[in-house]
Amino acid sequence: MIKNKKMLWTSLILFIISTVMTIPFPHKNPLGETVVSVFNFPIRTVYGLHYIRIISFILFIASLFFLTRSLEKYHVRAVLFAIIIAVFLPSLIVESYQKTLATGVDAVYYDEKWSDCDFEMVGESTLSGECELPLENYSSDDVEFTVEFYEKYISEDDIPMVSLMNENAPHRIGLMAKERKLVKIKTRIDVSEMENHIEGGSASGVDIMIKAGEKMRKL
Repeated sequence: MIKNKKMLWTSLILFIISTVMTIPFPHKNPLGETVVSVFNFPIRTVYGLHYIRIISFILFIASLFFLTRSLEKYHVRAVLFAIIIAVFLPSLIVESYQKTLATGVDAVYYDEKWSDCDFEMVGESTLSGECELPLENYSSDDVEFTVEFYEKYISEDDIPMVSLMNENAPHRIGLMAKERKLVKIKTRIDVSEMENHIEGGSASGVDIMIKAGEKMRKL
């Protein structure tokens, strides 16, 4: 079945590198972007394309090329199997690590897609904000950390929304061992000094930072 072992090993190495680069840990962004940002290399092009994701995709396609060249038959099956693994493996690696070896904030899972924030004016200069954040502690120990909010992408013309929740930040959160909880954070925001501010609205898929000591994660 195996026609060329060297090409098979080349395929495997390229596949592993590609997979490692896309692991969403310790932050929500791929691990490759986190490593590159440490060295102050640009992460995105001027058109918004992500260098790391492009490179990882190219490496993945190259791994499929060498995989098909290394096999005598079952090329389609092998490619489909590799694609399935590539799709699910990064998240499975993170989940397995968090449930077995991770401690502290590394063991905290944030279900971003179910998060939301609502804002409304409750006075001429006071904005009320309330956010619901689904959090889970995978570890067997209690964990305490702080939560802050940030805007992932914002231009000069955009008006901040979720970052307004930092008015009384950091917000302190505690999760018991193996606890899953919908954390509710409420705050009153003084907008009297703001030139432009929202009058109300809602946001979902909220970006947060959790911190404990020197450890910080962007989720």
